[in-house]
Formats: sequence, C-alpha cells, structure tokens
Amino acid sequence: MKDLIIGLGEALWDMLPEGKKLGGAPANFAYHAGQFGLNTMAISALGEDKLADETIEALEKNGLNYLMPRVPYATGTVLVTLTGDGIPTYEIKENVAWDNIPFTAEVEEAARNCRAVCFGSLAQRNVVSRQTIQKFLEATPADCLKICDINLRQQFYSKEVLEESFRRCNILKINDEELVVVSRMFGYQELDDAKVCQQMVKDYNLQLLVLTCGTNGSYVFTADGDQSFQPTPKVEVADTVGAGDSFTGSFCAAVLNGKPVAEAHRIAVEVSAYVCTQNGAMPKYPAELFK
Repeated sequence: MKDLIIGLGEALWDMLPEGKKLGGAPANFAYHAGQFGLNTMAISALGEDKLADETIEALEKNGLNYLMPRVPYATGTVLVTLTGDGIPTYEIKENVAWDNIPFTAEVEEAARNCRAVCFGSLAQRNVVSRQTIQKFLEATPADCLKICDINLRQQFYSKEVLEESFRRCNILKINDEELVVVSRMFGYQELDDAKVCQQMVKDYNLQLLVLTCGTNGSYVFTADGDQSFQPTPKVEVADTVGAGDSFTGSFCAAVLNGKPVAEAHRIAVEVSAYVCTQNGAMPKYPAELFK
C-alpha cells in the first residue's frame, strides 16, 4: 500500500452486440501504468450481483490490484447498440454501483499512500462518488500527481464539476472535441486550440496539459510555456478501446519514472498506437515497447 498509482472512478461492463467486455477508465489506466513496473490499483464500487463477481475475476486475470467495496446497487453497465451504418450509440445506466463509491477507511488509506491518481468527470455525475473523489484528492500527499482525464459523455457533466476538477488536478488531459465544448462553456472560443490550452494552464495553475487530436497528433503544454508535439503513427487499427487510457497510464508512468516530458509523450503515443492494433483494452505489451 505504498507509492500507489490509482485509477479512481467508474467500473462497468460494455454490453456489446457480440458480448460483454469489462470497461471503465480506472482499471484501464491502472493496467497500463502497471506495465511499467509501478504499484497500481483501481478503485470503484461493485454491486452484490453476478456481474460484480465477473468483474473481480477479470481484474485478477489481468493481474490488477483493486479496492471495490460492494454496495446495494447494480454493477455498472453500458448498453452499446449499432445503427444501420455501424455507428455505435451508448446508454450508460444510471444510479449504479460506481455512482455510489463510499469513502471507506481503506479508500482513505489508499489516498494517503497515493503517488498519482487519475480521475474523470463521468464518475462525478452522482453526488456520492463526486464527494468521495473530492475527499480522496484532499487526502493525498502534497506531491501527489493528480491527473484529470475528462470524459464528456451524454449529459453527464456540468460546468461546476469540470471547473472543480480543473482546480483539483495538476495534469489535465483533454481531446480536441472536448476542447471545443470546454472553450464554449468557459469563454475561450475566440482563441485557437493552442492558446486555449496555454490559457487553461495559467488559469488553473496546471503543471501540464495534454491535448489529443486523434489522427492529427497530440500536444503537451507545460507551465514553463514549452510545447511538445507528436504525430499519430499510422497503424492497422483492430479497435480503439482503451487507447486513450493507455496513453494516460503510460504517460503518467514515464513521468513518474523520471522521463522528460517530450520523452514521456513519445512513449505514450507509441503505447496507445500499439493498443489500437490489438483487440481489447488490456493487451500484453511486446518487449520492444519498453526500449
């Protein structure tokens, strides 16, 4: 329970037309950070049902440490359906276990031994989990790396939750589509993307801001005014599930392992590109990824 790297938030199953797959950013983040030799853990909540048992089985199969109290709500699911032209639509079930993560003594103990934590906006849609996430962040050591990887899903976000998250993190990760929404919501829309990012670093006293732009590459903006750019590698995509979380987890791990920002950025891009070539969110890494 020392020097923990923690993914905190939703634990859920994607109910796909071809079957169900374990999802949720916290487990994905913890898995990928853990591939670099760090002591990782996923924190969420599970129901008292068969799906919860299957969650534990899947986590243990992937070698993941977890702290997921059982609560009297259904384990989270997302119903994924495909339209006639193959475009997926998502129905994220509400008032489920991960909406009700309790701030237990064990969760508080994990916070006090936390070296880095990744959290998002989706898991804060309900007041119970939002308060647990806020208490967790307050209980972490002063030098803890707090990464907010926002994930704007359906109607499950508000300006209040986003602003509070920006103020509580020291690394913000956002994609280009989310940046458009945030720019409009926070009055940055007259600035270009780079200037919005630089302004947000100043406004929220961030150490780093990571902007991902899909096939158009990614950027890291620093508090010193430096900027790193990496093109997105051209790969044969199997699926993109977990690619964003693999970027976040490997970037965090590289920074914690003492890599300069530009090098950490390069590693994150390579890892996420590799994950896109594999099926599922938690593939085994080939040895060359660590070179």
